[in-house]
Amino acid sequence: MAALATAEACDTNTALLGSGDLRVLPPIFQIYGQCRAFSGPIVTLKVFEDNVLIRQLLETRGEGRVLVIDGGGSMRCALVGGNLGQLAQNMGWAGIVINGCIRDVDEINGCDIGVRALASHPVKSSKKGIGEKHVPINIAGTLIREGEWLYADSDGILISTSELSL
Repeated sequence: MAALATAEACDTNTALLGSGDLRVLPPIFQIYGQCRAFSGPIVTLKVFEDNVLIRQLLETRGEGRVLVIDGGGSMRCALVGGNLGQLAQNMGWAGIVINGCIRDVDEINGCDIGVRALASHPVKSSKKGIGEKHVPINIAGTLIREGEWLYADSDGILISTSELSL
């Protein structure tokens, strides 16, 4: 999927920015993975310090979608590591955005996907299987719904109610 420059998308879609149909996530995310720019339809997940549901979703065919995980902003453990990064790449996911931490940074940086996370943390998450799939989530004051579109590059991350074109 061709990357869309987020700055250009903002410049050419000021009406969508004004209406809220195009939203910008706050610049709180670090860039990981080989794909510095990625985009795709969003799959949502809400978990807290537990990555069982993340693995379940990443085991499904990604088909160019982006998994957006509301991890509650926890800085106490990692939700995604090198194995899940490799799984996401192998299953055809375009990227993962995590309101939380990752680990195995060098392994994730070797994966041909885009990853955004708050930080890295060496402690792994719990394995209880608690969370919610395919629900509206809120990351840093921005509402994100399943099926919306995410566009990410070195300038930032955009959420759009529909696919953008320039």
